[in-house]
This record gives sequence, structure tokens and C-alpha cells, in this order.
Amino acid sequence: MAFDGTWKVDRNDNYDKFMEQMGVNVVKRKLAEHDNLKITIEQNGDKFQIKESSTFRTKDINFTLGVVFDYSLADGTEVSGSWEMEGDMLKGKFTRKDNNKVLTTTRTLVGGELVQMYNYEGVDAKRVFKKQ
Repeated sequence: MAFDGTWKVDRNDNYDKFMEQMGVNVVKRKLAEHDNLKITIEQNGDKFQIKESSTFRTKDINFTLGVVFDYSLADGTEVSGSWEMEGDMLKGKFTRKDNNKVLTTTRTLVGGELVQMYNYEGVDAKRVFKKQ
């Protein structure tokens, strides 16, 4: 339940390179760096309700730990995968539907901030969120 709350993106590290590796065009990458993403997380046991809202879209995501689900990234890329809890870390593994390549994501709490790490094809990125 530690992830519960509303989190607003504060800073990014290597996010542009990561999006470039994902195949996101330069215009969308520039916009995404300033998307003002807010994530609201509600956990009830192994079930999560997440609301993502940004300059570009609002999306509700409901998932159960360990259960595969389909998801559309902000740029329209379709993926399928699941989240697991490893200790106090949320770990997601998603396979792109267009090329079967794997995107991994982790969410951890560090010093009161939500740190979301990404890896795709050897490129790492980080987004740090502050609690609202």
C-alpha cells in the first residue's frame, strides 16, 4: 500500500534516448518530456487501480499482480505483460505486440519519491515522481 497516492513527475533521466530506442518520433519525444504526468495509485491486496493523466491523455489501468493484461503506451505502442511484487518493488515485464521485444519497468519508493525505471533494448531511463 506504500505506493498509494497521487504522484507528479518531477524529473527525467535519459528519457529521450529511451523513447528514441522505443521508436518514438522526435516531435512526440519532445512533447513527452514535458507531459506533466500524474499517476494516482490505489492498491487493494494484489489488485491495483492506476489513473494516468498527462497533457495528452487520461487512462485508467486496472490489474492484478501476476495476471497478464494488454496496455497501450502513450505513443500508441501496444504491449502485453504483467506486474509482480518483488519485496517492496513493483516489477513489470511487457512484450511489444508489433515486434515481440521486451520492455521492463520497475517502481520503487526512494526517499519519499516514486522512482520509475525503464529498460528497452539496452537503454535505461528513469522518471522521478513527487507525492502530491
